[in-house]
Amino acid sequence: MLYNWQQSDWPDFIFDPSEMEDLLFAFAEATGAISGTLHAVSEQIKVDTLIDTMVFEAIKTSEIEGEFLSREDVASSIRNNLGINKKPELVKDKRAQGAAELMVAARNSYSEALTEEVLFEWHKMLLKDSKTVNTGAWRKGNVPMQVVSGSIGKEKIHFEAPPSSQVKSEMTKFIKWFNDTAPGGKFEFKRAPVRSAIAHLYFESIHPFEDGNGRLGRVIAEKALSQTLRRPVMLSLSRKIEADKKRYYKSLETAQRSNNITNWVNYFVRIIFDAQIEAKKLLDFTLYKTQFFDRFKNDFNERQLKVIKKMLKDGPEEFEGGMSAKKYMSIAKTSKATATRDLQNLLETGALIPAGGGRSTSYYLNFYP
Repeated sequence: MLYNWQQSDWPDFIFDPSEMEDLLFAFAEATGAISGTLHAVSEQIKVDTLIDTMVFEAIKTSEIEGEFLSREDVASSIRNNLGINKKPELVKDKRAQGAAELMVAARNSYSEALTEEVLFEWHKMLLKDSKTVNTGAWRKGNVPMQVVSGSIGKEKIHFEAPPSSQVKSEMTKFIKWFNDTAPGGKFEFKRAPVRSAIAHLYFESIHPFEDGNGRLGRVIAEKALSQTLRRPVMLSLSRKIEADKKRYYKSLETAQRSNNITNWVNYFVRIIFDAQIEAKKLLDFTLYKTQFFDRFKNDFNERQLKVIKKMLKDGPEEFEGGMSAKKYMSIAKTSKATATRDLQNLLETGALIPAGGGRSTSYYLNFYP
């Protein structure tokens, strides 16, 4: 079977837009809801939500590729790059520095045309700690660029990209397509999620770099989305992709066997819609978190504050299993008697609400009004 780039109709992608009309309408409604909320909240809540969104994206896009970054390092690097820290925070992990630098640079330049130079700069940012990858240049050499799984001797080839000798010409065509489909372009796309879906598939099918193609491809998808919406999006595609990355890779593999990409576009538009819904939850979470601390800011001792921050660390998802005296002891490094007393105090002030009973009692933040 031939891959998409080997077929005579490459890269003239075709798809049936009628299958995604309802989803595109729902996406437009969700986007409008987020815009309305952003206009109503304080600048600090906007900044906090932006940072959390970018942190999730940087961490999850790396996790998809099997690389795990420290949340604290990424958050510090993003604050440094956004100019929020008057004195830059020390971050030793070059991978976290690079991921954060890329997130901020891509966001700040979302409306600008895509160029070879921009892609090279992004590649150097992303892999600034690499000692083995030739950064800031298209891949070279005669070894086939293949997506492979399985143990040695039992490998399964999922996809083979165009040979290195074709990468420059393929990327010249891709960059022209990307800019021609941008707002004001010769072939402007009006539907932002559809353009984003095609841009990601197109880039991944060329696989132009030695490494980092998946992460850069997701940055390109968000750039396409932001450009077409005419504002930087506040969502994390990678967080939704990572939640079911087997389906992501399977959808991508299937799409790279044909230039009829209806199923791929349907899949990716759904990912974008789900990411938009999750972004709204994160924005609401940040708003309620601010209100929560305003209500109880004078009621917490240092131990209680440490535990509550731990419960809030992972965003809108509930702290897994709720808080218990045993967990409280572990987090606050305190005795059972003190943990019990602190938890009782939090119940009395209304900061926590109980669930269950007896020894199985768990406690949750009384978070939403």
